[in-house]
Amino acid sequence: MYFGWKPYVSVAARRRKAAGIAARLRKKGQTLSPVAASRGSIARTFWGKAWCENLERYSDFSNRLPRGRTYLRNGSVIDLQVGAGDVVAKVMGSSLYSVTVKITDLPSIRWQAIGNDCANSIDSLVELLQGRLSKAVMERICRPGTGLFPSPGEIRFNCSCPDSAAMCKHVAAVFYGIGARLDAQPELLFTLRRVDAKDLVARAGKSLPLPKKEPRARRVLEDSKLSEIFGIEMVEPAPVPRARGETAAAKSRSPTPRKVKAGKRTTWGSALKRTTRSAR
Repeated sequence: MYFGWKPYVSVAARRRKAAGIAARLRKKGQTLSPVAASRGSIARTFWGKAWCENLERYSDFSNRLPRGRTYLRNGSVIDLQVGAGDVVAKVMGSSLYSVTVKITDLPSIRWQAIGNDCANSIDSLVELLQGRLSKAVMERICRPGTGLFPSPGEIRFNCSCPDSAAMCKHVAAVFYGIGARLDAQPELLFTLRRVDAKDLVARAGKSLPLPKKEPRARRVLEDSKLSEIFGIEMVEPAPVPRARGETAAAKSRSPTPRKVKAGKRTTWGSALKRTTRSAR
């Protein structure tokens, strides 16, 4: 006699039964998205860990969450589909149970506040152009109470099992399954709250100042500086050609170019000797 409860089913038996049911559902054309059985940490990335830690903050969920972790690690969640504002899952217990989770849309005021805060947290223009979110932005998005994670008052759920508790272990397993799914697909968090992650990047791009292309004055070297540094003289610009009818007086004032004999080369030594002789 089990007082209305079904008899306990071992983990091994649940796994065999879950595998058989999943195979039959696939033959009927249903596409399943199971959460793979695992040991150790349920989530391994920033997004998945932040989701699980947010769940564990709420005392309303604390009584049932440990059993949910066990069910998830055993591979009991044979299907988990995350959509816009809801999650639909199938969990294997003593029987196959259907779980639905509804999450309210993120209030527009909160999304606007998140966007304004994140606009000042993009680390660089390169990161922005790559569509990446910096660590500061991710921490702002996952901030308890003011981020994207829902509070207990924003969550409604239902399970087809006979457990009358506020949250059964099957629902708890689904909640952890969402965290595991965010490991590989963090964009599902935005889908779940019905917001577009591209809005954050677009808003940040508008707030970034445009770089100035012209060099600073202190970085521009004058001709005299170049001469001192490299020991060379800067070439004067070529004279502007004179117009026709130029007067002879103007021509006489123009310097006469010095003729250089071909085949002779002047060295620094010979130039120095000539200068010494003229001084005597």
